[in-house]
Amino acid sequence: MPRKTTASLQRKINADRKYQSVMVQRLINKSMIDGKKLLAERAVYGALEMAAKKLNSENPLEVFEKALKNVSPSFEVKSRRVGGANYQIPFPIQGHRQLHFAFSWMVKCARLRSGMSYSQRLAMEIVDACNETGGAFKKKEDTHRMAEANRAFAHFARA
Repeated sequence: MPRKTTASLQRKINADRKYQSVMVQRLINKSMIDGKKLLAERAVYGALEMAAKKLNSENPLEVFEKALKNVSPSFEVKSRRVGGANYQIPFPIQGHRQLHFAFSWMVKCARLRSGMSYSQRLAMEIVDACNETGGAFKKKEDTHRMAEANRAFAHFARA
């Protein structure tokens, strides 16, 4: 019997109420703590509005999608043991996994900021991601730098 693929195991996420966007709903789900979805929803909507206002944009969704695009990694490194030594081997990342890292990094970096409400911190992180600065973008750059540094070991990926 053939194995199940990961695509068939993924759960379908419905679009959010305000923007009818699955991406916004995924950010809400990542931001949620202890199952308090309404609280997370309110914070994310507030953050999107603030970010759009800061960047003088009419559409908060465009700002959010630009930030996501800037933060999504295209490579990652995985540790692999070859002949008694561990090598960090770069692998390309596709689709949902790219977005998973982007959402996780944005939420984590927003939570690490201090001195204001969560929606303000998330808005700042979104603005920074649009401007290619901030913690989440730095994390992506570090990941790409690590993959580039270990490019010599890429042939072990096929072994």
